[in-house]
Amino acid sequence: MTKKMNAVGYTKYLPIDDPKSLFDFTTDVPESEPHDLLVKVEAVSVNPVDVFTRESQKVPLKDPKIIGWDAVGTVEKVGSKTNRFSVGDRVFYSGSHVRPGCDSEYQTVDERIVGIAPHSLDNAHAAAMPLTSLTAWEAMFEQMNIDFYDRDEQNHNKSILIINGAGGVGSIATQLAHRANLQVISTAGKDETKQWELDHGSDIVVDYHDDIIKQIHDKGFKYVDYILDLRNLDAYWDEICELIAPSGTIVSITGSGKSLDMSKLKEKRARFAWEYMFTKSEFHTPDMITQHEILDKISIMLDEGNLISTLTKQFGPINAENLRKATKLVESKQMIGKVVVANDEK
Repeated sequence: MTKKMNAVGYTKYLPIDDPKSLFDFTTDVPESEPHDLLVKVEAVSVNPVDVFTRESQKVPLKDPKIIGWDAVGTVEKVGSKTNRFSVGDRVFYSGSHVRPGCDSEYQTVDERIVGIAPHSLDNAHAAAMPLTSLTAWEAMFEQMNIDFYDRDEQNHNKSILIINGAGGVGSIATQLAHRANLQVISTAGKDETKQWELDHGSDIVVDYHDDIIKQIHDKGFKYVDYILDLRNLDAYWDEICELIAPSGTIVSITGSGKSLDMSKLKEKRARFAWEYMFTKSEFHTPDMITQHEILDKISIMLDEGNLISTLTKQFGPINAENLRKATKLVESKQMIGKVVVANDEK
């Protein structure tokens, strides 16, 4: 007899205040592939990708779709080709966007994109970290080709502008950039977010309501070597092209609703790249294992106190009602840090 589990899902897009926008249901525990771990999920986080995925569902589904791409849990079963984890291990991960998400009692996930959860953090604080940490790490240390460990030779003379330093990715990107010994500039719009960014690694915070080019120039920077866009690429494109240094690198996670004028970068020989954290798991790229390695590094840094969790709001236990509450916060676009739904919420 097939084992059943509780899950949360949807069949069509509805406003998040509608009880049917995310609902509880019962389904089969998923079968594991050879490289998979079967994980009993204990905490999950909600991200903008959850919102985008729901909003894109224009045609009603026959069966409920499970979303969620940040989880902490315990390994219940290992696949025949796994060799990195054992039953009972406490793990954290983001998962794959082309497989069912983590808003369920159990989930299968490829071990090559899983890390050992930080021992010093509870489930909620750990669940806030995987997706944003992977995104920030790949954007800066893969796409920008910054050497995280070259802190004295090169990095201390380099600067990075992080647009939206108080969001989920920004809150970890500022910390990682600071640890890499870069000069960190970030944008904020309120005193609360400005202080959050200063507390999480920013050296300089500029007000995005005002002229950010002038503010950065007034701080002594004609150009910045790296720019990480985490907010609205179209809205900031002109400023980005003006501020990027010759031979600098721009990375964005936000996408664009129009054709970008890349000719603005030609004279500076500046580079542009997208960061999409799900690429490796979606296409099973040869470097897919690097997500396991990155998460293990993040876990160690959290345990050593070199990074801090970006959790700011928590609900529990994991059910549709609490996931709707968490999603509403993310949809407000006013979140500082991360929101988590955990079974051990107190």
